[in-house]
Amino acid sequence: MRIASSRAEALAILAAMADVGAGGGEPPPAAAAAVAAAGHWIFQLPEHEGLNQLPATGPAQLAAALGTGALRQEAIRFLTVMAFLGDQLDPARISRVLAYAAALDIRSSSIEEIAAVARGQLQEAVAHMVRDNMSSLTGSPWPPEQDVAAWLLPYGGEGADQQLAARYRALASLPSDRLGRAFHDHFQRNGYAMPGEPGALNERFTTPHDTCHVLAGYDTTPHGEILVSTFTAAMHPVHPISGHVLPAIISWQLGIPLNAVARSARGELDPVAFWRAWARGEAMPIDLFAPGWDFWEWVDRPLAQLRTAWLGEPSHQSSS
Repeated sequence: MRIASSRAEALAILAAMADVGAGGGEPPPAAAAAVAAAGHWIFQLPEHEGLNQLPATGPAQLAAALGTGALRQEAIRFLTVMAFLGDQLDPARISRVLAYAAALDIRSSSIEEIAAVARGQLQEAVAHMVRDNMSSLTGSPWPPEQDVAAWLLPYGGEGADQQLAARYRALASLPSDRLGRAFHDHFQRNGYAMPGEPGALNERFTTPHDTCHVLAGYDTTPHGEILVSTFTAAMHPVHPISGHVLPAIISWQLGIPLNAVARSARGELDPVAFWRAWARGEAMPIDLFAPGWDFWEWVDRPLAQLRTAWLGEPSHQSSS
């Protein structure tokens, strides 16, 4: 859901984003591109409004510009992203975000996580991210001692569910333009086991996650996985930064695997595509990770129709 802001509030947030991205110097190209993309995709400002028009800023100035409310929380989310644009951890940028969070009186899981990173407690931060990610996926607090891999891979041995797998395999019989057929073909193309089959990921995660891939048109490369996580975070309001964006950045930008079944890569965050993915996710009229969302209700609907209805864009439009 998009949080409304005035032009002055938008410029104040963009100025703070540039401040964090600069890390005490001139904004590098990635930071400048990120600020410009956020201005366009998130705040819908004219393209000619560039960095040279941003107001002077600092934690106190941003607090004065935003007052109180949800926009402060959103601003800190955006600043957090700016601290991780490089493929190396930058304590100075993180400390700057923490200063803004203190001035705006924002306390959140993501702030706890990046504070741990700034203290050099990376493993503590990663464990926190994993718990928030699992809480977001399951809808319940995730106990630290619970086995993440066992939840993610439940279909081995006696856990195999042939009826469930057959139901997903039957999606191959749908017309080629339907969501369910596109979902099936996405699994076939990537060599994934279907939910219910040994080696498959838990249906509660993989079905909404891979529906996001199919709907938004993002591939399963590290670049595409960051964009799906970003799309999900803007659509699904439970731990959006701490449970989705930060884990994706840690995995695919900094090259740190989160768990035994996760992959990792380095330097895959595209700041322009990131903010477009955020804008697409926050425009979604439904939440595919909500407990009440039923994949099977939609499998026979034309994918192009759903893209138009949910994303508000033609199905042929580029997603990157």
